Amino acid sequence: MIGFAPWQALLDGLGWILAEIYAVIGNFGLSIIVLTILIRLVLLPLGIKQIKSMQHMQAIQPQIKALQKKYKGNKQKIQEETMKLYRDAGVNPLGGCLPLLLQFPILIAMYSILRAPAPTPEFVSIEETPTAFANNHYPTDSELFRDVTGHSDGGLTFLFMNLQCSLVQAGDQQPVMDSAGEESPQTLDCGSNKIVDTIPYVVLLLLMVGTTFYQQRQMQKASPPGAQSAQQQAILKYMPLMFAFFGLTFPAGLVLYWTTSNAFQIGQQAFLLRAGHIGPDALEKRMAEQRAKAESGEPAKKGFMAKMMEKAEQAQDQRAAPKPDADVQPPGKGPARPAKGSSKGSSKGSPKGSPKGSPKGRGGGSTKRGGRG
Repeated sequence: MIGFAPWQALLDGLGWILAEIYAVIGNFGLSIIVLTILIRLVLLPLGIKQIKSMQHMQAIQPQIKALQKKYKGNKQKIQEETMKLYRDAGVNPLGGCLPLLLQFPILIAMYSILRAPAPTPEFVSIEETPTAFANNHYPTDSELFRDVTGHSDGGLTFLFMNLQCSLVQAGDQQPVMDSAGEESPQTLDCGSNKIVDTIPYVVLLLLMVGTTFYQQRQMQKASPPGAQSAQQQAILKYMPLMFAFFGLTFPAGLVLYWTTSNAFQIGQQAFLLRAGHIGPDALEKRMAEQRAKAESGEPAKKGFMAKMMEKAEQAQDQRAAPKPDADVQPPGKGPARPAKGSSKGSSKGSPKGSPKGSPKGRGGGSTKRGGRG
């Protein structure tokens, strides 16, 4: 499949990078942290754009609500004025969507490479069938592949956790399911004491929830009062709980990845706040700069919303323009064809020599009546 090959290439590429980092560091948890930082650095331009776009959208929410109240019942006018507001503020309502959506494929990809590889039904042992794994994305000659498939205790342990285990698996020896959904000879060593060995997993999950909550609170404080609706506040309030629910069954390595990503995002937002790129006064400053450029006559750089507005206005002008008369032919196309009901059609069948357009047989009828008298 065309769409399947690039996805597999992404998984294999991330697995190769993680294996190379592991070969240098020798610890699975530290390797995941380094890989997470590398991913966030690659996505840094999109991340900054996402934060600015989301914050600017939040900042103009009071103005949008005022427009909706002013033109209540006139959806077309509300849409036109809202688009104009976006253009004047230099805000792209779609700017925060793409970077956010890009994070979910990365999250799914990290889940695929961090979970325990599933043996195939042909798997017997690491010594006899070392490559009989259906969902392995590490190079088969790498040290990480040998440790993960052999489930050695060496570099896979991080802060007293096996990062291939989840919180619900902690404290037990867990069988690894093969690609057919049956128990394989492989097992995961997730500890031996259900209470003691579960504590590190709980602490890591709480860190993930706490960093997610703090990151959202950080953006709320940066937004002006009334910028977020009650629905948005409810979503931000319950989202950390949703991640906590998912984190119960996710491998601890994935929880570590998300926690590290949150910490990076918190630092990134703190820097943007201090630099004045986001915050309650950032949008007003930006709009003041645009007004100054307009007053000085300097042509403003057309953004996405400005181009959309121009296209919408052009389409509206084309719809409002009067349609050309169907009877009028362009020059050089020959004589115009008369419309139905014209004088030519009404004179058809009249006596030869009679005036065009006169009623049929009008003269003859008057003579006949005279003869009778």
